[in-house]
Amino acid sequence: MSNSSSITHFLLLAFTGTRQLQLLHFWLFLATYLAALLGNSLIITTIACDHHLHTPMYFFLLNLALIDLGYVSTTVLKSMANFLWDTRAISYAGCAAQVFFIVFSISGELYLLTIMAYDRYAAICRPLHYETLLGSRVCVLLAAAAWACGFLTALLHTANTFSLPLCQGNAVEQFFCEIPQILKLSCSTSYLRELVLIVLSASLFFVCFVFIVVSYVQIFRAVLRIPSQQGYHKAFATCLPHLAVVSLFITTGFFAYLKPPSISSTSLNLVMAVLYSVVPPAVNPLIYSLKNQELKDALSKLIPGCFQKQ
Repeated sequence: MSNSSSITHFLLLAFTGTRQLQLLHFWLFLATYLAALLGNSLIITTIACDHHLHTPMYFFLLNLALIDLGYVSTTVLKSMANFLWDTRAISYAGCAAQVFFIVFSISGELYLLTIMAYDRYAAICRPLHYETLLGSRVCVLLAAAAWACGFLTALLHTANTFSLPLCQGNAVEQFFCEIPQILKLSCSTSYLRELVLIVLSASLFFVCFVFIVVSYVQIFRAVLRIPSQQGYHKAFATCLPHLAVVSLFITTGFFAYLKPPSISSTSLNLVMAVLYSVVPPAVNPLIYSLKNQELKDALSKLIPGCFQKQ
């Protein structure tokens, strides 16, 4: 038995014990990480350099790309290092840092997606008041609030989790450090404090989810009343990518954490962890650029010949 004061490192869950498969996983993670790095960097650079994209929608998209970069870097880089060096170890401080940045990224992304839903609602349902509702000052304040709330949420959860006495060993049943797995190592009833924080955070996330759903109900009602076919398609073109990103983010996260215990297994947990922590940051840039002509035009100016108008 050990306690938290004697733990200097944690052991992460290995994908496989076979060296060849470890190297295969390294190359797969490397390809995914490079795709996420390239896609999100292109989104950030394009929006920052093209003044036509200096609008609320793209400003929030730039912030989302920044959070996605941090999110995928937090989980994938350490895993790649472990695959390459055939180790499972992560330091106590490194594990705490992973928990902080993962919670920060998940919280910040949900808050940003909620703000982006409000942006689409204002643009489609309140077009005459759009510039008033989402002026440059308001956009900066909303983005800052998303980052600040994510930071505060992560700080509270990380400090509370790692203040618990740990006496159930140091083996984490996941390929990165996450709060539910750390709580399994606790031998104190004080873990209820963290459960209270989790319930409060889940309640806040549920409010964000309801806000997004209500916003899109209003959006779809407004879109269906648009008489112009061109306006109808333009409205859907700006909403569907955001809705696809929200669906991917929420469904993978919900299934990972709320799936019935009867279907839970180590292999399934690993797969779901990859789906909600690695895939979305890599896929989001593709989703947003696939049907967005303005973004594709800006990318074509940034990288001539890579994109063609459709």
